[in-house]
Amino acid sequence: MSLIKYIKIARPNHWFKNIFIIPGTIFALLIFPNYSWLVVGKFIVGFFSVCLVASANYVINEWLDADFDRHHPLKKDRPSVTGGIEAKYVYLEYLILIILGLSLAALVSIYFLLTAVLLLVMGVIYNVKPLRTKDKLYVDVLSESINNPIRFALGWFIVTSSLLLPSSLLIAYWMAGAFLMAVKRYAEYRFINNKEIAGLYRRSFRFYNENNLLVSILFYAMSFAFFFGVFMVKYRIELLLTLPLFSILFCWYLHLGMKADSPAQRPEGLYKERAFSLYFILVILVVVALLFFHFPFLAYFLNKSFLLK
Repeated sequence: MSLIKYIKIARPNHWFKNIFIIPGTIFALLIFPNYSWLVVGKFIVGFFSVCLVASANYVINEWLDADFDRHHPLKKDRPSVTGGIEAKYVYLEYLILIILGLSLAALVSIYFLLTAVLLLVMGVIYNVKPLRTKDKLYVDVLSESINNPIRFALGWFIVTSSLLLPSSLLIAYWMAGAFLMAVKRYAEYRFINNKEIAGLYRRSFRFYNENNLLVSILFYAMSFAFFFGVFMVKYRIELLLTLPLFSILFCWYLHLGMKADSPAQRPEGLYKERAFSLYFILVILVVVALLFFHFPFLAYFLNKSFLLK
């Protein structure tokens, strides 16, 4: 038995995606200030819990996708396709990751644990028949990207047990994830460049084409802007200053998605796009700064007398 192959299907190189729990933690700290070492400890435990639960989802994803991945020019070299791994060990690995991940989650809080279970359930819904939403037009993107607001909630529950999460921000977070996933689909579709083979690799590609993928990308981007705007008006008008930055970020990412053999197909390798990565870090830093600095003059634009002029 090659242990390396079993580690690969757990995709530890994708763990960086779990940084998406950080905004949930930051926003919770803004509303429920609790700057203690206990929160730091909970964050560390919670982060590794999410990584293990996400790896459980990756394991079942890669195993159940083996017959489809053999039609992809690059994914055909995955261990699940080339052989050398056995079903009994795959399911054992899946079970061990679940037990370890949920055990750590239980140390954070009951709400964190329940949300981690939801992340696992979404992995089953996305990958396992008869639901297997990854095969369905548009539902594939929406059901995978819903992991974004789930991660936000996980970050939130590290700090507080309050169930009053900002719904507008959760939806904006969901739509931002859907935008990223739709660009990934677009990049994959163009890279394969053969509708029949693309449909064998991913069944939703039987219904997608470049036009409806681009339209969906536009819809997700506009939905993000709308719900993020609602959140800004209700909670943090200072974030209005980030809209031009987010516009550039989304356009830049779509530009990357249009490249031949686009890096958007493999988000874990996006760090190689150094200019884009540095700009992304800049946007994050500006967002964090605006969460802690108040600009009273911006409230003027919400004044009814201003709107009636």
